[in-house]
Amino acid sequence: MKIVVGLGNYGDNYAYTFHNMGFLAADCLSDRLNIKIKTRDCSSLCGVGSYNGEKLVIAKPLTYMNLSGKAVKELIAKYKCAPSDVIVIFDDIDIPRATVRVRQNGSGGTHNGMRNIIAEIGTQDFPRVRIGIGRPPENMPLADYVLCDVPKAERPELAEAIEKACDECIKLL
Repeated sequence: MKIVVGLGNYGDNYAYTFHNMGFLAADCLSDRLNIKIKTRDCSSLCGVGSYNGEKLVIAKPLTYMNLSGKAVKELIAKYKCAPSDVIVIFDDIDIPRATVRVRQNGSGGTHNGMRNIIAEIGTQDFPRVRIGIGRPPENMPLADYVLCDVPKAERPELAEAIEKACDECIKLL
């Protein structure tokens, strides 16, 4: 049993913002593995299927980014799995744009959604796939940056990073 959680904010106005890299990666994984994300459950949009003979849930929390831990906690409880069976995919300002990094555990760093997950489930010991979005331009508040639309010229590069994040996620399954 594995659960992949892509972090983001629900709604059309957030669809291709920097803060929605996790949602976009969850959609990419859903397409690749033919697991449709369509059911509302555990404060998330979920898809349930299997990969390599093991049950797999792909989830996009509907709690908005900073309260993602509520959904992750509900998913762990419903599917009776260990936190180490959860893979979280999210945007990260602390690594260069379009870079993908994988960690097996660690703090939430500067990411409020990750901090909330750790607080809700009581552990840092779960894998995560981080998609770098880089730092905001000088004099731009962080909240404005992560919630702004990705410029069209930068979308191909970030689309490649999302594909790579899916590759890394599949390696963890």
